[in-house]
Amino acid sequence: MGTHSRIGVMHGDVVKSVYCHWDGYLEHNGRILQEHYGSNQSPKANHLVALGDISSLSKEIGEKHPFSRFDTDMSDEAYEKLYGNMTTFYGRDRDEQGVDFKVAHTFASFLDQVEACGAEYYYIMRDGVWYCGSPDKGSKLVALTEALAAIQETEHA
Repeated sequence: MGTHSRIGVMHGDVVKSVYCHWDGYLEHNGRILQEHYGSNQSPKANHLVALGDISSLSKEIGEKHPFSRFDTDMSDEAYEKLYGNMTTFYGRDRDEQGVDFKVAHTFASFLDQVEACGAEYYYIMRDGVWYCGSPDKGSKLVALTEALAAIQETEHA
């Protein structure tokens, strides 16, 4: 079972966001967002969200590619070598319909979307900074850099 997350970009009070099915936890999606879609990457973060719901987030947005290795005659290694650093989108890569980004006009509406998709984590870029949260911790946003640093401290303790 995947660790679902919701990834959004906030402009004023409006949040445009997408569902992400796999690896939504801080150590994976959080780290990728911070390191590869981070502070000076606002256009890249906006482009990520514009492409709609995500199966698996990766370092690059990439280009249209087979949704999985099983849609090809490639080995796991060959598929990973070609497409392993590319994000896999339901719309772009599997031609699904109804997987466009969603718009919330308030943060509370965004949290409703988080709950509706069963997300365990959410990420929002606002003014070029990533923030994260978890529905079980309420509506408190934490700077993603701080959340990742806390994890690292725990790992080294």
